[in-house]
Amino acid sequence: MIKKILVANRGEIACRVFKTAKKMGIATVAVYSDADKNALHVRMADEAVNIGLPPASESYLVIDKIIAACKETGADAVHPGYGFLSERAEFCERLAAEGITFVGPPVPAIEAMGDKITSKKIAQEANVSTVPGHMDLIDDAEHAVTISNEVGYPVMIKASAGGGGKGMRIAWDDEEAREGFARSKSEAASSFGDDRIFIEKFVVQPRHIEIQVLADSHGNCIYLGERECSIQRRQQKVVEEAPSPFLDEATRKAMGEQSCALASAVGYTSAGTVEFIVDKDRNFYFLEMNTRLQVEHPVTELITGVDLVEQMIRVAAGEKLSMTQDDVKLNGWAMESRLYAEDPYRNFLPSIGRLTRYRPPAEEAHADRVVRNDTGVYEGGEISMFYDPMIAKLCTWAPDRATAISEMETALDSFELEGIGHNLPFLSAVMAHPRFRSGNITTAFIEEEYPDGFQGVTPDAELQTILSATALIVTRMKMERISARHSTFDNPVADVEDLVLRIGRENTPASVENVGDGYALVIDGAKLNASIDFELGGSLAIVTLNGVQSAVKVNPVIGGYRVRARGVDQVVKVLHPRTAELAALMPEKEAADTSKLLLCPMPGLVVQILVSQGDTVEEGQALAMVEAMKMENVLRAERPAVVSKIPVSEGDSLAVDEIIMEFE
Repeated sequence: MIKKILVANRGEIACRVFKTAKKMGIATVAVYSDADKNALHVRMADEAVNIGLPPASESYLVIDKIIAACKETGADAVHPGYGFLSERAEFCERLAAEGITFVGPPVPAIEAMGDKITSKKIAQEANVSTVPGHMDLIDDAEHAVTISNEVGYPVMIKASAGGGGKGMRIAWDDEEAREGFARSKSEAASSFGDDRIFIEKFVVQPRHIEIQVLADSHGNCIYLGERECSIQRRQQKVVEEAPSPFLDEATRKAMGEQSCALASAVGYTSAGTVEFIVDKDRNFYFLEMNTRLQVEHPVTELITGVDLVEQMIRVAAGEKLSMTQDDVKLNGWAMESRLYAEDPYRNFLPSIGRLTRYRPPAEEAHADRVVRNDTGVYEGGEISMFYDPMIAKLCTWAPDRATAISEMETALDSFELEGIGHNLPFLSAVMAHPRFRSGNITTAFIEEEYPDGFQGVTPDAELQTILSATALIVTRMKMERISARHSTFDNPVADVEDLVLRIGRENTPASVENVGDGYALVIDGAKLNASIDFELGGSLAIVTLNGVQSAVKVNPVIGGYRVRARGVDQVVKVLHPRTAELAALMPEKEAADTSKLLLCPMPGLVVQILVSQGDTVEEGQALAMVEAMKMENVLRAERPAVVSKIPVSEGDSLAVDEIIMEFE
């Protein structure tokens, strides 16, 4: 058995592997860049080795440094996690030459499946259903246009060595094919060191469903059900679940058997994932095989009870699988929400900074529910611009899909995260969306349901009552702590029972009084019995209204509280009636005019300035390109204008809302 394992990765996946290694009694080694010297995965490992500067190309992607770290620590095995070197055949070859075990598949399988063009040809030979497309390399942008017209729009332009949504673009016409080719090629080169591109037909209204396979070096291969990964944004998965609400047993079996046939055709060993797109009639088409552990592997573990990392380690050590296909049973339903450092109110652009508060819900494992949080961060830590924006993977399990979703809603409401922009409100909105809850989803879900971006959630009457009641009770608690002579202008007088709830510019009459260990509320004439688990100065309240419990995040503002739950972010002010009357007379502050400015929408690096001072630009014209967290973002003109000033240069690092360009 392996004695000491080095994880050639960072963040939550390194922490995840360390947990299983420690459970198995295997010593652990972390590697880290200068940006990660205080990272959680470094703290978790038994030993840690610095491997260089923050850019991955100077640290995590440098094979010589990983091997040197193995030699320095005596690690006899390497787990690659996902991304970085996980699917680099050269890395495996170098490790083998040094006598270091690679916890993953053999080199021929990586080479065959890691190249999307080769993998599709092998899949066709193994009688696996594949997507129509051009399997040879694309020479240049004009060649991409020619091929796209032959295949028929829309098309998917993809990096041959790609993954994780990097190097992928959908093109609907010739212009998008040209630009998509350039952007995919550039992203592929920077993310994978391989800029080869191919094109395939984009299936409209597809579902993204993948099969988890597990194979050993003794000829055994099994599949562990499927995962539905259709909730995606920019080809990046956001929410995953297992099993899929769409598949029937016959389709599941056919997809699983084809996946194992493909794995056997390339002599695959270890855990791997075969990805398919599935149309409305349950016809399925092979996309690619990921020869590594997937980000979303926890949902498979939750419904099968199989520790995939442990199985990878045992297979790498030469052991036979301890289970057969007949042993695989799917139990219950699991959900995974990917928590990203990105601002949903700014079109999901990346956000960086310090986590001033990071309090995930407690992990629990019971017979009827499970809460799991795979993470690589901690309170006070920083989110860097150099790496993927993922903060955590929050997972829930329950006996059925509806309950698993409800458990996820509660877990998201209980997740406290401050200091950066993040997608928690959006994840809550997805969980509550009727279309998602029905299971009627495709990869176009986000695009179709949020065509103008995420604008927040408007609470229904029930949720509004919960939020208003929370602010009212917490205000009462604050009033009880102070005497009337110590009260300030932003607190109602302690002996006044008639109050006003002010939300935006709307006033609602309310009152609150103590009754035993709880409170009696009246909101707009409706009577409520309430209790609360909350300490003044805290930020999470567990509120019970008429016997129904809810988690609400609470933060003080002048005159009331900012309250958040189920994707709603709202300020509820609790005012003396006269104060509310006067507040209605106050004018609203107008937003600053930024129509003549191009502002940086995210912290990032200026890669290109595409126009010059004095140029006349048209609506939609590309003005600049900013790179953040491994993604290139093209900024375009919103209207015709003349460029009057460009105060930044290529290579500059910019903060959010920093001026890139000014217009006449």
